[in-house]
Amino acid sequence: MSTSTTEQSAQPALVIGIDLGTTNSALTYWQAPADTSQTSPIVTLGIPQLTAPGQIGRLNTLPSFLYVPHQGELTELDSALPWDASGQGEPHSVIGVWARERGTLVPDRQVSSAKSWLCSQAVDRHAAVLPWKSTITSGKCSPVQASERYLAHLMAAFEQERRSPEYALSTAEPTVVLTVPASFDEVARSLTFEAAQRAGLTQVTLLEEPLAAFYSWIDSNERDWRQAVKPGDLVLVCDLGGGTCDFSLIAVSEAGGQLQLERISVGDHLLLGGDNMDLALAYTLKSELLQSGKSLDHWQFLSLVGSARSAKERLLSDATLDAVPIAVATRGASLFANTISTKLTRDHVLNVLVDGFLPRTKLSDMPQQRRSVGIQEVGLTYESDPAITRHLARFLRRSWLNVQANAKLSALAQGWIRPGSEVLVPTAVLFNGGVFKAPLMRQRLLELLDLWSEGAGIKELTGHDFELAVARGAAYYGKLRATGRGVRVQSGTARSYYVGLEESAPAVPGYLPPVKGLCLVPQGTDEGTEIALASQQFGLVVGEPVDFRFFSSAVRAGDQPGTLIDDAPSELDESTRLSITLPAEGRSEGDIVPVRLDAQVTETGMLQLYMRDLASERRWNLEFNVRPYDHA
Repeated sequence: MSTSTTEQSAQPALVIGIDLGTTNSALTYWQAPADTSQTSPIVTLGIPQLTAPGQIGRLNTLPSFLYVPHQGELTELDSALPWDASGQGEPHSVIGVWARERGTLVPDRQVSSAKSWLCSQAVDRHAAVLPWKSTITSGKCSPVQASERYLAHLMAAFEQERRSPEYALSTAEPTVVLTVPASFDEVARSLTFEAAQRAGLTQVTLLEEPLAAFYSWIDSNERDWRQAVKPGDLVLVCDLGGGTCDFSLIAVSEAGGQLQLERISVGDHLLLGGDNMDLALAYTLKSELLQSGKSLDHWQFLSLVGSARSAKERLLSDATLDAVPIAVATRGASLFANTISTKLTRDHVLNVLVDGFLPRTKLSDMPQQRRSVGIQEVGLTYESDPAITRHLARFLRRSWLNVQANAKLSALAQGWIRPGSEVLVPTAVLFNGGVFKAPLMRQRLLELLDLWSEGAGIKELTGHDFELAVARGAAYYGKLRATGRGVRVQSGTARSYYVGLEESAPAVPGYLPPVKGLCLVPQGTDEGTEIALASQQFGLVVGEPVDFRFFSSAVRAGDQPGTLIDDAPSELDESTRLSITLPAEGRSEGDIVPVRLDAQVTETGMLQLYMRDLASERRWNLEFNVRPYDHA
């Protein structure tokens, strides 16, 4: 062993937790103490970023905004960061506070909501489509590239701190825990993982954001969290951030005198969050301006959205404010010749945000679907119903379906079902996300949950930072993995996963053979699990283009490997299709090869599907990321 290797191995373990957020990102880290009898804290990184041309500030969060300066707008020194090499030539794109503020005035040069675009199947997520609808001719990037740049900025800031003698951080290769929404599909998770690799992160583990928030709460209440929850409790983690709304349920039970925590249900992907609220406020103000005879073009409306976001945050954080003035620039011969003035009031916030997004609905009320227009503009697929309370009611009903499908979960859930109902009702709630920093938003949902519980009561779990909880929980989880010490939530795969099988049927005019769903990985499967469907034989088409269709379900916890679902498209959620040509290797194009299917969830959270030729040792492999986290 070389000297350098020996020195490296002697370094204490180093863990990084990253929250790659829609509107704000954050990085925390934990270093194992040299003396194992001691403890060391999780540290929040102060992130250097441009706050004005030529001015650098260190903040605990990095706004997830990227600004592309026009030619001559910034000099190299104006945009330089502490870790930048000299002589880099043209000023590069800017990330952080100034990118967010400058983009409010020049929105066609601002990239925002890149994380939400990672989920969009309407665009090529590797194509340079951001800023969306912008007419700029250079500087555009893809959702993956934007995510890569945010991660690279965070890691450059960390490396600068690590090199500082003041901090004396380990030189060991850090383990990075990167969070994603629990509702991200396997493609979005895979793209997030790709962005991390492109940013230079090598040892990456993915963790669900609601789980990270719960871990942060445990860490913040290390001494008394066991008094806050008790066996029989069902904790709702409600994570409402800038781009998504995530629901998870964690059951509290007891075994051998010790509390046990198990995640039993996750919600669907809901593109519903702070971005929607900003748009709602902007449309409200636009309507009022139109009534007064003032119109806005698309460029000005984008500017209004950014201004409404800033004004909303001020009103929600300062109860003494009744209104915040807003000025929208108009473009003329001097670019900003005039301004259109308006204001966002507290009544706007109460009526549009609280009553619009958290209305007082019944537990039986489900999300409303509106008829779609036949031809739609390509863009983010926002939810048609903004009422988060109706989406929550649907999640609680689907969670009941999920536990009913599994005998173990069904026995565990009896105390959470209201007599005569088909819905799970939580006993405690943990709020997370920037939206819930506002007390009035939390209070409305608490009132409604209490009403739904029919007076049984709902506890709010408190004591963690809404903006930094996910990053801190990620570091806690990495620490747990590194040391084996800490409280772990039993989880496994969040959903069950299936591959589509086309039924063998004769050709009939106008009839398409049905597609069945074959269960490969049941919900709750641990990493490293190998699943062999040895008793079933299938036919694999080689030598010509074929489609592999993959499905998932969050409500079929009882399915086992090999379970067949007769009508997969109607009973399951189709997640992705893969069009490939498998090599024939000595066979004719279009030959059907008898194969056996084996599956494995790897240590990195990838689904590997092996198709083994029954007549030889030939094996064809497919790999997908199917899990939003990796657990100890």
